[in-house]
Amino acid sequence: MNSEFEAIFNANTEYANSFKSSDLTGRAAKELAIVTCMDSRIDPLRVVGMKPGDAKILRNAGARVTDDVLRTLILATHLLNVKRVLVMPHTDCRMASGTEDQVHQAIFDASGVDTRSIEIRTVTDQKAALEKDVLRIQTYPLLPKEIEVVGAIFDVKSGKLQKII
Repeated sequence: MNSEFEAIFNANTEYANSFKSSDLTGRAAKELAIVTCMDSRIDPLRVVGMKPGDAKILRNAGARVTDDVLRTLILATHLLNVKRVLVMPHTDCRMASGTEDQVHQAIFDASGVDTRSIEIRTVTDQKAALEKDVLRIQTYPLLPKEIEVVGAIFDVKSGKLQKII
């Protein structure tokens, strides 16, 4: 095993020695799911003043409401106590900094891999994309009709969350 992975497992040993979440269930104690970006600058639970066990966290590039997010929300709403969803993209997001073609080209330039066969789901207008994603959840027929959905953009420089819809 390389030293970087060894460091991860050593850190996990320390974490496990003081682990205090074994009494939590898989249900969202605060009835919330957060759809956010994979960006490591975002600590979704801390952003909204919650702790482990309070909310379900769904992450992907750009915080987009994909088919997989909808699949996960079906499980979360029907089985895991989720009644509210916060869709939370962020400022300074790579998925909002160029067109689909530009991102494919950047990947090709960096690695030589041609990714044009997949949809990256870049956005040129974050607010419009957020509104569309919120609407997609609100109108998805397999989700409860009474689900509450809010869209907000997290500012990675200030830590503030601005409600958009």
